[in-house]
Amino acid sequence: MTDLAAPATDSVSLIRPRPVADPAVRLFMLHHAAGSHLVYSAWAPLFPEDWEICLLEAPGRGQLGNLPAYESAPELADFFLEDVEELLDRPFALFGHSMGALVAYEMTVQLAEHGLPAPVWLGVSACEAPYQTNAPDHLRLHSMPGPELRAALGKMGAIPPALLEDDDVWAVFEPRVRADFTVAERWQPHSGAASRVTVPLSLFGGEDDTVVPVDLLMAWAEGAQRLLGQHLFPGGHFYFQGQEASLVAQIELEVGALLPHVAG
Repeated sequence: MTDLAAPATDSVSLIRPRPVADPAVRLFMLHHAAGSHLVYSAWAPLFPEDWEICLLEAPGRGQLGNLPAYESAPELADFFLEDVEELLDRPFALFGHSMGALVAYEMTVQLAEHGLPAPVWLGVSACEAPYQTNAPDHLRLHSMPGPELRAALGKMGAIPPALLEDDDVWAVFEPRVRADFTVAERWQPHSGAASRVTVPLSLFGGEDDTVVPVDLLMAWAEGAQRLLGQHLFPGGHFYFQGQEASLVAQIELEVGALLPHVAG
């Protein structure tokens, strides 16, 4: 990890759709497996004008398409922290969906381990609690045969059918997909106090999510020092599609309530 005093240089893994000169808070948003920062493109304009929205892009896509995708949550978290350390000079929060939530959790662990500023809030969306036992290897997406993996992704939604149906496109996309699911499915829990969520935590999910059922999402509460809210929306794993405004309003409410305390 680099020093917080290092010169500020934006990386292509960090996308700020609306830079703010003096933000009240920075919200770092992390995408799901097989996704990209574009999943949040419609969210940024919905937040308050003095919030700086920072979208994080994992290697293997976008301008980082020439880099191999990471297969380890701790290594991906460290990669992101290298890029954002100079932006931790004011209150900041983390929000992640699915794989992105696990990596956001890893970032909070590493920040604490290195004595760096802690986020004022962690938002976890559609992600199994990090205290759960992973599924047997033969049930994991990252090791599924190609046809089964494509079918599973099709049922999840959020991935264009044309991408899954075109053999040539799939051949390019498949390694990144498997790497992303390896991040989540081979992750190992931390032991003891390191596993606890010591920052304010909010949970978000879909009522009908079959990928991460509600009970697995809510199990985050077992290791939370301060649970702010548990919010369920109609829908499945990508419940937020078409409901972005409602979700953003809830994030704004919970993060905003923490800012006066931090400032004081």
